[in-house]
Formats: sequence, structure tokens, C-alpha cells
Amino acid sequence: MIVFAVLAAVAVVAIFGALHWYLWRRLVVATTVAGSRWRRGGTVFFIAAPLLGLGAMAGEALPVPLVVKSALGWPGYLWLAVFLYLLIAVLVGEVVRPLLTLWLGRKDEKEPALAAAVGAGTGSTDAVGATGSTGVPGDLLVKDGPAEKDEPGDGKPVAGGGPVGGAGDGPAGAAGGGPAGTAGDKAGLSRRRFVSRVVGGTAAAAALGTVGYGTWGVVSGPSVKRITVPLAKLPRSAHGFRIAVVSDVHISAVLGRGFAQRVTDTINATQPDLIAVVGDLVDGTVEDLSGSVEPLRGLRSRHGTFFVTGNHEYFSGVEEWVDKVRELGWKPLENARTAMPGFDLAGVNDVAGEDEGAGPDFVKALGDRDPARASVLMAHQPIVIHDAVKHGVDLQLSGHTHGGQMWPATLIAEQSNPTLAGLERYGDTQLYVSRGAGAWGPPVRVGAPSDITVVELASKQA
Repeated sequence: MIVFAVLAAVAVVAIFGALHWYLWRRLVVATTVAGSRWRRGGTVFFIAAPLLGLGAMAGEALPVPLVVKSALGWPGYLWLAVFLYLLIAVLVGEVVRPLLTLWLGRKDEKEPALAAAVGAGTGSTDAVGATGSTGVPGDLLVKDGPAEKDEPGDGKPVAGGGPVGGAGDGPAGAAGGGPAGTAGDKAGLSRRRFVSRVVGGTAAAAALGTVGYGTWGVVSGPSVKRITVPLAKLPRSAHGFRIAVVSDVHISAVLGRGFAQRVTDTINATQPDLIAVVGDLVDGTVEDLSGSVEPLRGLRSRHGTFFVTGNHEYFSGVEEWVDKVRELGWKPLENARTAMPGFDLAGVNDVAGEDEGAGPDFVKALGDRDPARASVLMAHQPIVIHDAVKHGVDLQLSGHTHGGQMWPATLIAEQSNPTLAGLERYGDTQLYVSRGAGAWGPPVRVGAPSDITVVELASKQA
């Protein structure tokens, strides 16, 4: 088993490295001149960035101060997000690249002036080190001489020259030709580099813009959603009871004390009757994050704050965290329930607790209750909805999915959970899934904005 885990880890790292090599070839080699400072800088970056990413993922387990984990986590996790969208954008660019090259080739045949503009700065070595008519630094321009060995070729003929893609040893091309590697061939090589720069620059801008927007959406704090859920058994006296549903805060070395304060302020501003924290509060130990969660002590509601474990609590020391939230003034529901005005509030442990003999126990939490009373269940993962249906739960409150957090992970999360986000009905039981307040790993959300949801219970008798 250990050998298999090691082999799997090696395979993942190898794939991770190969994909970075691919991006380096497309974004550095194909757009710069060998030996230039741009080539050297890009190469150093594509060595350092994946190491930072690996360091961020491993950092949480390292016995180092929280400030060091934060220093590793922020740049490392942000790079992982940029890497994802950069890879997607460059792969899309593979479709655009030949089309753009073909279009430019046809334009060159019709408009020789355009070909001259694309190949500006390539006619003499005087342009090297200066700024040419294209406004591009000289050492990014194609120098005189044959094509570089590491520059990708497409083998297509270009106006005024022989086939592109050789190393200067091909036959003469246009009228009055000469050996390949002359001005006509160099113009063709410049076109390939020009296309690579356009595609690469667009991909980089798209990736950075996407990650920047997604990061701001997380660090600025969750938005508030409001929904009304009618319950057939809810008495008229409990009509309008408001529950603030909070999931997946993920306080960590990246999202720390300041983020916890923003979450607290957002919840308190809704003035709820009850606060339900449905798991994945933290990513880290009590020793590291005790100070970071301290602002959550300030949560206020008429009937208090209740908590159930998520899978990440079991990665972070579940017993210590249950004690900690109790010390914060919250009420953990460990396969237990409590009476609220007009309904029963129950909570079950997360399914990750099964490995420790402390998984969800629906019989203990719901087995001997009065079935005539409405019931609301707190359970971290939506997948336990079928157990909730069997035990006559009226409403289950869950999180865990993050709504997918970052597209295209939303597609995977949608297949892995009965409900990705929002309210759905399963038999006589309704399930509400929050996208969560924070983020796991990269502090970035794309296509799945964070939220705190105020669920207002409605009585059909009202």
C-alpha cells in the first residue's frame, strides 16, 4: 500500500512537471530568443513556480511557524490557480494558433507591408538590444541568421521564403532566392514568434485576470443569500425563524484572523435567530490557528451557534477542535439534537469520522424523537441525504462542495454530490447546500461565489 502511494505521488509530480515544461516551451521558448534575458528569466520562473506550488501543498504539514506557512501558501497556491487557467488558455490557443498563422500568411500575400511590419527588426543585427518599430525590446526580436534549433516550426511556406521549420538548410524560396535563413525565411520565423507572443500574451492575461477576480471574491468576504423554505410540520409560532448557514470557512495559514473577522461581521449583520456552522471550519491544528479563529467568538444570535464536524476537522485534530469551538461558546452537535422553538435541530458527525469510529449516527441523533415535530439536520456532506430521508428529516443543511470552487472542478463536484449548491427536494426531505464562506487550497473562486445563507423557515399553517 505504501509503495502504491509513493508511485502515485511520483506519477503526479511527473505529470505536474511535464505540464510546466509544456507551458515553458509555449510561453518562453516560442516567444523569446535563445540566450536573452527574457529566456533566462522565464526559465527561472518556470522552475521556481512549481516548487512554490508543491511547497504550499506540503507546507501545512511542516513543523514551521504559521507565518512561514503563510509565506509559502499565498504565492504557492495562487500559482496553482494561475497554472490551471494558464494551461486551459494555452490549450485553447493551440486551436487558435494555426488559424492565426494561416490568416497572417494570406494577409502577407495580399499586403506585403503587413509582412514587413510583422518581421520588423529582423533585417539586421542593429535591432538587437534596441526597441524596434514594433515597440518590443530588441532582445525579443529575431536576430539575423538561421532559425534556432529549439524554435517550433510548422513547415508551411511563407511569402518571400522557403518552407518554415527548418534550420536554414532548406532550398531557396521566392524569386531571386538564396539559401534558407535569408531575410524571407527570417520573416517567416518572426511570424511564428509573433503568433506565439499574441497567443501566449492573451493566455497569460486571461489567466491572471481570472485568478485576480477570483481571489478578490474570496478575500473580500462572502456575500449573503436569503431563501425561504416552507416546512409542513412547522408550527405557526416558528414562522419566519432565521438560520444563518455557514460552511467551509477553512481558516488556515492563508485565510487567517482578518478573514474570520469578515465572516463574523457578515453573519452578525444578518441578525439570525440561530447560526449553523456545518463543518470544515479550519485547515490546521488548534496550536497553529487558535488565534486566527478567535474573532468567531463574537458570533451573535438569539439561540446560539451550533457546530458539526466536516472532513477537514478530522485532518486537523477533531477532538481538539470540538473542545475549541465549545470554548468559543458554540454548541457542538455530535450525533445529537436539541429542541428549538417549533422544531428539532439535530447534527451528525461527518462521514470522515467513520475511520475513527465516530461517523454519523442517525439513530442516536434522530431515533427517539417525536415525528410530529419538524426537524432540521446539520450534516457536512450532502451525500448523507438518503439517510436523512429514511429518518424523516424535513430539512438538511450541508456544505462541503464549495459549489465546485473553481471551474472546471465544478463539473467533477457536480458528479460527486447529489446537489452541488442550492435547494432541492428528495422525497419529503429538502436539502440545502451552501457554497461555503471560504476556500480550500488556492484562495480563489471561479464560477462558484462564496456565501453565507440565511434560511428562513416558513410554516404552511401561517
